This record gives sequence, C-alpha cells and structure tokens, in this order.
Amino acid sequence: MSELMLDKTQLRRLETTGVSVRFQRELRCSHAGETGACWIYRGILATRPSAELRQFAVAHLQSETEHLKFFEDLQFCYRPSLLLPIWRFAGFLTGWIPALVGKRAVFATIEAVETFVDEHYRDQINVLMPYVTREPEKEVLAGFEYCRLEEVHHRDDAKQRSAPSKPLYLRLWMHLVRIGSQIAVKLAKAV
Repeated sequence: MSELMLDKTQLRRLETTGVSVRFQRELRCSHAGETGACWIYRGILATRPSAELRQFAVAHLQSETEHLKFFEDLQFCYRPSLLLPIWRFAGFLTGWIPALVGKRAVFATIEAVETFVDEHYRDQINVLMPYVTREPEKEVLAGFEYCRLEEVHHRDDAKQRSAPSKPLYLRLWMHLVRIGSQIAVKLAKAV
C-alpha cells in the first residue's frame, strides 16, 4: 500500500529533526486508536461469526493492520501510549460483545466507531496543518488522510449492511461507543 508508506529519505529526515510535541500527541493517539481498531475485529473473529461477518471482519482487519503499521513505522517520533494493554482489551470487548449479540450489533458498532474516527482524523489534520512546514510532516498528514478515507469506507460498508432504523438498545450502544472513543482519545494523547 504505497499511499501509506513514507520513503526512506523522508523517514531519515524525521529521525533527524523529530516532530513537535503537538504532533507527537496526535501520533500517539492515532497509534492507540489503530491498535484498538485491530482488536475490535479480532474480538469479532473470536466469536466464530457467520461467513458474512467473518469476511467483513477479515477485510477490515487487513486495512486496520496496515494503518497500524504506518504509525508503528513512525514510533521513533513519539512515545506510544502507556495504556496500550487497555486499548487492546477495550477494542477486543468492543468487537466481541456486539458479535455475541449478532451482526446488526456489529455493524452498528463499526458505524459508530468509524463515524467518530472520521471526525477525529479530520480534527487532527485541521489542528496539525498550520504547524506543518516540512515535507516529511506533510507526508505524515497525507497518511492521516489516507487512513481517514479508509475509515469512511469501513463506516459506509457497515452502514450499508445495517438496517436503516436501529432499536433503542443499539442507539444507546452506539452512543456509549462514541463516549468511550472520546475518552480514549483524551487519555491516549496524555498517557
């Protein structure tokens, strides 16, 4: 996936110059988020889902794994979140619990998560853009945008597979997922 890879020259420049503290916080947060995303799909797969749900989870896990690798390749720029074990566990539960309920719950969960992630990546890009002056940082932001667009695809795929109207329990669950995502972002930036 060449759109998500920095060339070696750009990586060496970033290693030499580093990035701002603000950039470090956003990289740490995105790394934590992509870690959690991988574990959401692992949680779904742990339930031995139907063929449709398995295919959905495997395909999305593949792209989330590529996003995670992108941020791992940049770890020389930032310290990963100290809460990664919690993000893994929370991600696993966020996939596993709805998968036990059924595919409607899984698709609603992914729709909620990816709606939040789209907004969050957009906010990150808007916050960082005024501070980006060097080409390697511009490439990193292009990676953020690439990930954002793939997350939009995940959201739209889940939404298309989901029923247009959701029962109250799913709407409440989606709200809880959004609140949990907001809290996770704040914690990941700080810790």
